[in-house]
This record gives sequence, C-alpha cells and structure tokens, in this order.
Amino acid sequence: MQFQGRSKRKRTGGRLSSFRKKRKSELGRLPSNTNIGETRKQVFNSRSKAKKIRALSTDKVTVSDGKKSITATIENVVSNAANLNYVRRNVITKGAIIDTSEGRARVTSRPGQTGQVNAILVGKDEV
Repeated sequence: MQFQGRSKRKRTGGRLSSFRKKRKSELGRLPSNTNIGETRKQVFNSRSKAKKIRALSTDKVTVSDGKKSITATIENVVSNAANLNYVRRNVITKGAIIDTSEGRARVTSRPGQTGQVNAILVGKDEV
C-alpha cells in the first residue's frame, strides 16, 4: 500500500516527531494502468459512502465528434504524453491518443478514477 500522509522528515532532512498514527484517509493506491483487453473493473470505497470504480482493462470507448456519441472498440494506443512507455504497454490515461474503429481519438476521462473511457475524435494534424 502507498502512504500519502505527512513525511517523517523536514525539508532540511531533520526528523519530525509523529503526533498521531496513520489514518485510512491518508491511504494511497498504486496506479491502475488501464490496458486494452476484456473489460475488468475494481470497485472500492472512497470517502463517505461514495464508491470509486477503477478500470483495470477495457476494449470499449465512447467516442464523440461534437454532435453525437458512438461506442467504439479500442485498437491500440498511438501516443501518450504522460509516459512514453505507456504506448509500448498500451496503457490508457487521460490525454492519450488511441486508435478506435471510428478513427483516432483523444481520451478525455480518467479510466483509473471513473471506470470508463470517453474520447473525442481528432484530426491527423493534432496527433
């Protein structure tokens, strides 16, 4: 598990004394690294009674061209500004350019947070 609470060290490198134990609200998780494949999702609790759905893998995308939305299939990842290795591994994140059955599209949703992939069609010059 990841921890996203206060550090045990000061900026100068000195030690900070702890004033409490770790809290569940300070818990972090590893990135989901949503891949292309058969749809798999993971549901977990977030703050209050809300649930978060994490897409582990998916092969469907809702593509919009500004007038209508179509459900298309994802073929592969063309480019990903978040990390160049994500292209090789076919990891989908927000801002990634993907090949779909409808054409190239830019991902506008966060699949690791919302559990779904939404995208808008882009021209060849925008890639």
